[in-house]
This record gives sequence, structure tokens and C-alpha cells, in this order.
Amino acid sequence: MRPALIPLLALLATQSGFAQTNAPADDWKPASSNQPGKEYPKVNSERRVKFRIVAPEAKSVGVTFRDSSPFTKGDDGAWYGHTRPLDEGFHYYALKIDGAEVPDPNSMMYFGAMRWGSAVEIPAADQDSYALRDVPHGQVREVFFRSKSTGTQRRAFVYTPPGYDENPGKRYPVLYLQHGWGENEYGWSVQGRVREILDNLVAEGRAKPFIVVMIYGLTNETRMGGLRDFDITPFETVLVKELIPFVDSGFRTLADQPNRAMAGLSMGGMETRTVTLRNLDTFSHIGVFSGGSIALADIKDPAAFKQKVRRVFIGYGSRELGGDRGNRGGDPKAAVAALKEAGIDAVFYESPETAHEWQTWRRCLREFAPLLFQK
Repeated sequence: MRPALIPLLALLATQSGFAQTNAPADDWKPASSNQPGKEYPKVNSERRVKFRIVAPEAKSVGVTFRDSSPFTKGDDGAWYGHTRPLDEGFHYYALKIDGAEVPDPNSMMYFGAMRWGSAVEIPAADQDSYALRDVPHGQVREVFFRSKSTGTQRRAFVYTPPGYDENPGKRYPVLYLQHGWGENEYGWSVQGRVREILDNLVAEGRAKPFIVVMIYGLTNETRMGGLRDFDITPFETVLVKELIPFVDSGFRTLADQPNRAMAGLSMGGMETRTVTLRNLDTFSHIGVFSGGSIALADIKDPAAFKQKVRRVFIGYGSRELGGDRGNRGGDPKAAVAALKEAGIDAVFYESPETAHEWQTWRRCLREFAPLLFQK
């Protein structure tokens, strides 16, 4: 797996200093990702972001979004600047004050790119799919379990669907959902909006209610840029031998292979691909979001695979496709077509006008969830 697969770092490209040639539209509104009561950052109809940074003694101020305007000091002593038009959805960033990259105190804090920092939400045409709507809601629960293989107490977040507590006799399928490099088990429930997406799909009758389990995807020290040296075996042991039995014993699950799925984004997609192919008796549905693909050559026994795996889903942002990118394991669209030709139930999804970013993965989950655990 090449470092190009690492999520989010490309979004933190340094400011290049190119000025925007056209004045931005003056219809700014506070970003939904701001701290309560904070007016900045603001977003306009062109998907640009405007910043106000109070640093009166600073010599230079900027932001890590590439191709942003120069920041200038206003009469109030604060610095102002804006970005180029950004993709819809969620973006990490940092302020640059006299060369130091620091969080924006106006933004809420999110864990990504190996640290807690700032982010901004750009309104999307399909944002209603992950909006907090007036529908029955599930819960995201924080749990801890003893991992004998690592000698640690490990944390997981578990989404239980609407009605879980009100229907004590009902059991549910389970999706094990993995984050990407530089993030943790916190990401899918916050940046990824997993609860809102699934609550809305269930309310619309588009998806069956199921449990989702999210756990940190690393168990051994891996330096930045060294993901190719990551040994997945300890994580596979934690997931398959420890976490799944813990979840099956503590939650009302349908504890069999037909009712168990695994999916992940970027690094989590790579983990999903590796773990599921080695544990076909454990997982029946496979979802890989911007994390390589599954080719016929990866399947040792196509007949057994076809019998055991109910569905393969491969998803990417449209801006990730095209060109020679080895981290995708070849052409993912062609790989899915070959699986379908071989009689394997496979689906390819392309998120329009997005790259290696959370909007792609929110949409992948939205498209993947209705395909799960259907008769």
C-alpha cells in the first residue's frame, strides 16, 4: 500500500500564496462545524471559506488549504483571508501563524491526520442524507474490552439501531466498520455521520436495522509514511478472535457469517480486504471505500468465495479515478466488472466530484448500507 492511499494528508497541502483573481460571492454564513456562537470560519455559495484570525502581533498568517488568498490585517487588528472553492463535505485544516501550524480556536475539534485539530464543513447538495432529522434515533455507545493478545483494554464504539432497547427479543446483523490512517475509532461516528446516515436510511425503509462496531485499526507502532510495513496480523487477531466474541456476548447479535459484514475507508479498506479474504467463514459482505479493490486473482477459490460472500462493494470518489495509481490495486471499476462476469455479486460506486475525503466515504456508506443483509 503506497502512502498515496493515506487519507486526508493531501487535503492539508500548504498554502501556495496564489491570490484568487475573482472576488468571492458576499453571501457568507457561519460553518456548521464552528464552536457554538462563533461567526468564523464562514462559507459562501461558491464553497469558499473565509477566516478571521485574531493574531495582532503576527507577521504572517495563512491556512493550510492550497491556493488560498493572501491573508491581510484589517482595521480591527485581525487577519482575513479565504480559500479557493472546495469540494462539498468535510475538510481538515490548520492555521499558519508565523510559520507555525496551529488549530483554529473557532472550529470544533476533530481527530485526524494523527492529531486533534480543526475542520470545516462545506454544505453539500445531498447533506440531508446525513442530517440530524426528526426520525427515530439509534445510539453510539462507548465500550471497553480486554484484549489478551495485546495485553490492553481496548475501546470500541457500537451503534445500536433505533428500537434496540425497546425490542429486547430482537437480534441484529453486525457491520464492523474501520477508519483510515491518521484517524481512530472516533472518526466514523463524528466525521462520517454513521448514526445519522443509518437512522435516516432505516426511517426511509431503504436499509435493514443493524449494529455497527468501530475499533482502532492499529495494534503495533507504525511511523508516518511507513504503513507499507504495518503487520495486520495482530489487528486481525483482536478483531476476529476477541472483539467479535465480545460483541456477540454483550449485544443481541445474529452471530453467524451470513449476518456479519466488514467495511472500511482507505487504510480500513485495505484491512477489510485482507481480513475478509482470510476469514470467509466469518464475513459475508465486504465493503472497500477508497482502499484498493478485489480482483479475481486475489480469490484463491472462486467457487467457495461465490458461495460464501453475498456481496462485494467497491467505492471511490470520481477525483480519485483515472491515471496509473497502484494503491488502487489496478482499475477498481474493471476489477468489479470481472467479478460480476465471474458470477460474484459485486457493485462499483463512484462518488461524484469528490476525492480521498469524508464526503466520498459518507456516500459509500449510504450506498453500501441498503445492500447489507438482504434476502
